[in-house]
Amino acid sequence: MKKVKILIDNGHGVETAGKRSPDAMYQMSYSPLYFREYEWTRRIAQACQSILMFRGYDAELLVPEERDVSLPERVARVNSWCNKLGNYNVILVSIHNDASGNGYNWMKARGWSIFTTKGISEADKLAQYIWEEAKKEFKYPLTVRSYSSSNYGHDYEEDFYILKKTYCPAVLVENFFQDNKEDVLYLKSDKGMGSCVHVITLGIENYINSIK
Repeated sequence: MKKVKILIDNGHGVETAGKRSPDAMYQMSYSPLYFREYEWTRRIAQACQSILMFRGYDAELLVPEERDVSLPERVARVNSWCNKLGNYNVILVSIHNDASGNGYNWMKARGWSIFTTKGISEADKLAQYIWEEAKKEFKYPLTVRSYSSSNYGHDYEEDFYILKKTYCPAVLVENFFQDNKEDVLYLKSDKGMGSCVHVITLGIENYINSIK
């Protein structure tokens, strides 16, 4: 097996403003729709790391801290590994939840999506393997959102700092919407959490197997 350093990034920290469901914005901790992105992404990142390590891969949490480590520091940590191992011997998967409103209102948008930086790169290949697992795993009424251009695969493309500034293939996964009630209930369920972990870990495995 080709040894690849897998860095799992959980977006945001406990003190990050917003990044939660409307019920959490109103501090309704008793609500079944109370949801905080920093907490959920850390659980998913830790599960992905554990499963990948159990399967023999070199997986590491990029941000083991609970606080919100700055984007320049996150990028520096990634690029430090790239300098040691080579850019194509490292991959980064950054785990997030999406939102479509101002944080205080429940919205209609929902679905799963994946992002790379703009242009064609090795990251598009990694994103495509993860997207293919998402398409198989998430069934109606869940939605898997995709970019329409066949030239770039099914990932959306944005120059997010964590994607643009890192040297290695890097993707950012938006795991459903934290301001959509149906998505939040799914994200909080054992099925939802397990499926999100499955999609990320199997997509990573399939990508690494493709570059043996």
